[in-house]
Amino acid sequence: MTETLFNPFAPGFSENPYPHYAEIREETAVHEHPLGFWYVSRYDLVTALLRSGQSVETRHLAPHPVRDEMRKAAGGDDWRLGGLSMLDRDPPDHTRLRSLVAKVFTPRAINALAPRITELVDASLDRMAEAGRCDLVDELAFPLPFTVIADMLGMPPTDEDRLRELTGTLVRSLEPVGDPDLARRIGEADAEFTRLTADMIEWKRANPADDLLTALIDAEHEGDVLSDDELIAQVGLLYVAGHETTVNLISNGVVALLSNPDQLKALRADPTLIDNAVEELLRYDSPVQMSRRITTAPVEIGGQEIPTGSFVIASLASANHDPAFWGEDAADLVLNRPNARHHVSFGAGPHHCLGAALARLEGRIALGRLVERFPDLALDGAVEWNGRINLRGAAKVPVRT
Repeated sequence: MTETLFNPFAPGFSENPYPHYAEIREETAVHEHPLGFWYVSRYDLVTALLRSGQSVETRHLAPHPVRDEMRKAAGGDDWRLGGLSMLDRDPPDHTRLRSLVAKVFTPRAINALAPRITELVDASLDRMAEAGRCDLVDELAFPLPFTVIADMLGMPPTDEDRLRELTGTLVRSLEPVGDPDLARRIGEADAEFTRLTADMIEWKRANPADDLLTALIDAEHEGDVLSDDELIAQVGLLYVAGHETTVNLISNGVVALLSNPDQLKALRADPTLIDNAVEELLRYDSPVQMSRRITTAPVEIGGQEIPTGSFVIASLASANHDPAFWGEDAADLVLNRPNARHHVSFGAGPHHCLGAALARLEGRIALGRLVERFPDLALDGAVEWNGRINLRGAAKVPVRT
């Protein structure tokens, strides 16, 4: 076993986990953790694992005393939204769900959102210009993807502040949960969000429109449609995972650009660089730091024999900084990096993020117009990080325009 174990509670990890990832990666490609999981850190092994046929369903987990005790204390097995979304299903259920949702996530449908996204971004930038100083997360990074998803779904008028509170709690379910009080709050939010979404679906059936929720209700694949429980779970996935990852892309991206003035200058000098810049920002500070798999048979990864039923963490963020793939400048932000799009921030294989095109579009418009609008944009205080292990992002980014 390696001396350096994955430890998200190490000093400085929340602010900058990448030196910790590098230390692990340099010592070993794969290690078994005392808490009951295997940790994979190198690019070639992470991509191979993501593209493999390994499971994501927790029913395949073999018993482990420490991990099982933590799961029991957290009580997450009873969360309604867990287990029914694409994120938590294997083929053939995953294939069926993804096929149904993909029918309404076409490139044409995503590209048609560009004018609305531009309108929302420009409105946020107007408010920022008027204020002079603001928190970029509150003014741009958070409201943009939240509003876009609500618009896409065609949600009826509702208490948006409460919906934001619920999704802000639910997103914690995508983190390791060992705190019983947090687990209780997630469970309560899960139940309330389920009721709220069920009411929205009932309303939408009576008021169909040209929107994503109507399309999901009507979507059919080989005579199959989504059940109400599956509809609720997919809506939850869109709001929770789809929203938070884009918040992190924008907020982390701004922090990275302002912390690397030479790269920001290059982007301002050549705005056509924005497409590749977004890919490099996704690589440089991944909005999602890890992905999980559960082995359905003994498998060898990096020279280690991993038994059936093992919980395996693929470190996306570590893979995105692996010098063996990216070169000696892997830890640097290089906006014109030729292979930037080969990052694994959206996963890979069957579970590659279906909303990747939307996140890229929002990132390109938000970051491109922000940089163009405010040539003197600068940090106006210390960045605060959200303290999360997986969906790691800047919680507060004070800026002056």
